Amino acid sequence: MKHPAREECERLLEEYGTPEHVRRHCRAVAKTAVTIASALNEKGCGLDIDLILACGLLHDIARTEDRHWDVGADLMEKLGYHQEAVIIRAHMKYPAFSPLDQVTETDMVCLGDRLVREDRYVGLDARMEYIIDKARRNGHPEAEAIILEKKKDTGRFIGEIEDRIGMSIDRLMAQEAQEGGRTQ
Repeated sequence: MKHPAREECERLLEEYGTPEHVRRHCRAVAKTAVTIASALNEKGCGLDIDLILACGLLHDIARTEDRHWDVGADLMEKLGYHQEAVIIRAHMKYPAFSPLDQVTETDMVCLGDRLVREDRYVGLDARMEYIIDKARRNGHPEAEAIILEKKKDTGRFIGEIEDRIGMSIDRLMAQEAQEGGRTQ
């Protein structure tokens, strides 16, 4: 079964009752992930852009549910979208990014999610500071060390990407915004 196109993803989000602010977040994650993956594909990576787009759009379809990553993945499984289910299930607890020569679509979706706050690209520092503040507010100050470890690994991965594409991801995203976007 092929990956759901943008229109199908939007229909699924609507049908599931995903709140509009979560849909905007999903769109921003998809845009970020697709932009970075497309830049990597221009440098010889063979990433499946349609899969990345679908997973970016659907990764938080069940955001209002407990263990939303499992609920969303189970929904994708029921619909026959097995690759999407694997990525959606992994996105909240992704342990470490692959070396760039083994980059995967999961890497791209998880990176997009780590660079977007609400409905816009903000970069790694702003996103991680937001997550740390949220953990503190929710009574989980112990999470800071884990978040900082994930930030370190994400920074390593970003450095490899930037070396490969010859520019910063911040600049890539700024150019994408000026050009009107690949995934708008």
